[in-house]
Amino acid sequence: MNTLQYRPRLAAAALLCLALTACKEPPGARYVPDPEDTKRGLAAIERTGCAACHEIPGIDWPRGQIGPSLEGFNNAGLIAAALPNTPENLALFVRNAPAAKPGSTMPAMPLTEEESRDVAAYLYGLDDE
Repeated sequence: MNTLQYRPRLAAAALLCLALTACKEPPGARYVPDPEDTKRGLAAIERTGCAACHEIPGIDWPRGQIGPSLEGFNNAGLIAAALPNTPENLALFVRNAPAAKPGSTMPAMPLTEEESRDVAAYLYGLDDE
């Protein structure tokens, strides 16, 4: 047998491998925040003025346009187009964005670690309302 006979099979095998590696992993368990955490998160968001830059469901005014809208945040693939969207990464990012993503235009916020987790809980809980 000559090698030309094997080329279609090799091409088919290569395409199959490519298709399998391009498949998206199945989503993990969805994070469901505690309602008390989300209440504290909204209070922290209001206190720190996050809505001055972001449109945030649950806050009527101001409706910032400088930063991205945070509506549907739970379904975002990446935080700031760079970090995997996990509660831990979000809490770190909202507390100190420049440390979480060097070069970020979002400033570090006056939040404790607990408050930043509560803010993350609020943003993830938006889809559950």
